[in-house]
Amino acid sequence: MKKVGFVSLGCPKNLVDSEVMMGLLEKNGWEITNDAGEADTVVVNTCGFIESAKQESIDAIIEAASLKAEGKTNRVVVAGCMVERYRDDLIKELPEVDAFIGTNEVERILEAADETKNFRELPLLPIGNKTSTYLYDFDTPRHRATDSHTAFIKIAEGCDRPCAFCSIPSMRGSFRSRRFGSIIEEARELAKQGVKEVVLIAQDSSRYGEDLGEVDALAALIRALGEIEELEWVRVMYAYPTHISDAFLAAIAETPKAVKYLDMPLQHASRNVLKLMKRGGNRQSLEKLIARVREKVPGIAIRTTFITGFPGETEDDFEELMAFVRNCRFDNLGVFTYSDEEGTPAFDLPNKVDPKTAKQRRDLLMKEQAKISRELNRAKIGNTFKVIFEGLSPESDLLFQGRLQGQTQEIDGHILINDIPAGLEPTIGTIYDVRITEAFEYDLIGEIV
Repeated sequence: MKKVGFVSLGCPKNLVDSEVMMGLLEKNGWEITNDAGEADTVVVNTCGFIESAKQESIDAIIEAASLKAEGKTNRVVVAGCMVERYRDDLIKELPEVDAFIGTNEVERILEAADETKNFRELPLLPIGNKTSTYLYDFDTPRHRATDSHTAFIKIAEGCDRPCAFCSIPSMRGSFRSRRFGSIIEEARELAKQGVKEVVLIAQDSSRYGEDLGEVDALAALIRALGEIEELEWVRVMYAYPTHISDAFLAAIAETPKAVKYLDMPLQHASRNVLKLMKRGGNRQSLEKLIARVREKVPGIAIRTTFITGFPGETEDDFEELMAFVRNCRFDNLGVFTYSDEEGTPAFDLPNKVDPKTAKQRRDLLMKEQAKISRELNRAKIGNTFKVIFEGLSPESDLLFQGRLQGQTQEIDGHILINDIPAGLEPTIGTIYDVRITEAFEYDLIGEIV
């Protein structure tokens, strides 16, 4: 039996593509190995979103190629977003790579991994957002790489938003939703496998179903998933701020299994910068949106992301962003410095911000958020919350670990559990009541009660 090893980089959406490729190979007789050094074929599923991600992808490709040069593996396949952006350059610069497949060619992994084929010379699918059609289905094989109790479900692919800084439409194609029934069937099957938490992902989850002529399809999907008996939590990631409908918020508020959590990348708060980003809106409209979300879903945890150093961002723009963060007091926050990506509208904008200044602004914003997060977490001390149990903590064999509804795996903080009732043997994926006893900037400590 031939062995294949995967290196999956980037976002959860890319991870699902890796899981599908592994599933297809496994179904056709391949063994999945976590040790690339013992694999006959190594697949690097790349991210091409920003400069740091591209560099990480290049480093992983070079490492896989070195395994081939040392005779430890026979074949190297490069897949994913970076192939879509730089296919011709990669083919020219990386002769040691045996095959390249883009985001629209996931099902061709069997050919790409086949040592009898010179895949570099096979006809390749054209690149461009009008040609991308691929969507996996409920019966597509998947080899899950996440923990046993949680799984991602990609509900749509591609994006039609004009955001000036983003290259995703050129890599992932136009927005296209999966069929409602396909998602429900996939969730049911995952639940049968023991999954307790499903996380709905897409480039723009809030638009789910629009291209199929459906209205408020995401709200209907949340309610339907909430009816699956074996599931405990349903989570939505990557919602766009202009598409946060009352029906969507009502579905979160009224569906017991829908976690009270909203991941909504805002990117900035200054009217000037949002206009340059081609996103629209201003601080006042965003503050109204945050207030509406909190009114419709009491107790909801809100996560967002921002970009500092976007071309044209002035000191006044940044101060407005800081004031916005202080006022809104987000539960979770990520900040990226602007990455100047060729092929995006922002690449041609004037008034570039010095990278050092962009980093300083990022650090200031994260320092402010750390203060807010610490205060919000300290307010939880003495209160009891529903927590999904995740087993031993990687930090210590003396501690267990879990997550609140307001914490997404590997993105937000977590709860360290240092005390359990006598005689209780907690099981992974089970929901327990946990009383918070200590709080830090991002993590909490608690006891099962």
